[in-house]
Amino acid sequence: MSRSERLLDLLQVLRRFRQPVSGRRLAEETGVSLRTLYRDIASLQAQGAHIEGEPGLGYILKPGFMLPPMMFSQEEIEALVLGSRWVAKRADTHLAAAAGNALAKIAAVLPADLRDELDASTLLVGPALTAVERIDVALLRKAIRQEHKLDIAYIDTDGGETRRTVWPFALGFFENVRVLVAWCELRQGFRHFRTDRIRRADMSATRYGRRRQALLAEWRASQKITAPDAGANSP
Repeated sequence: MSRSERLLDLLQVLRRFRQPVSGRRLAEETGVSLRTLYRDIASLQAQGAHIEGEPGLGYILKPGFMLPPMMFSQEEIEALVLGSRWVAKRADTHLAAAAGNALAKIAAVLPADLRDELDASTLLVGPALTAVERIDVALLRKAIRQEHKLDIAYIDTDGGETRRTVWPFALGFFENVRVLVAWCELRQGFRHFRTDRIRRADMSATRYGRRRQALLAEWRASQKITAPDAGANSP
């Protein structure tokens, strides 16, 4: 591995951590000695990376630093292409377009050989048998981002309609359906709503009373779901 690749690898590892991480752990994850790790951190700091910390206390990368040109391994490029193609097939129209735009922006800053790898990827996503939806899923995503309540008309498994006011905080994408995860004021608990059974959804001007991150963490605990990369975010 070249020195530039090693520095990029270290940046990627640092980006995964939200709290200070020890130099020893960084050295283990990047496969270098502790002495080399300290030299690499000093090199990145000299190039403008906002890495805070010191030996014995740990290190954290503050957001906002990029090291052009963008470099990816072949596996990372395949993951990006496959992910964007999956979103284009499985997500709503707005999110599908955003995936294509994001991939185009990445391609624009890649070196020519890596851009060729991106364009020539042979990983394909088959057509989806997605359930027909009556609502715009982009509205649900907007309500989640802005932490606003939703007033919905929901069709249950027996075909009956109920009116609910919910606090939406997550949206699950499955092979054939999408599921809104929310706190339901009527049931006073977490509920899962298939988006194809939501007949109508109106976003309220009222924000719900808790942060969506807190709701997500509580829901994960109730479902015994481990957060993605939980180990990487631990001090």
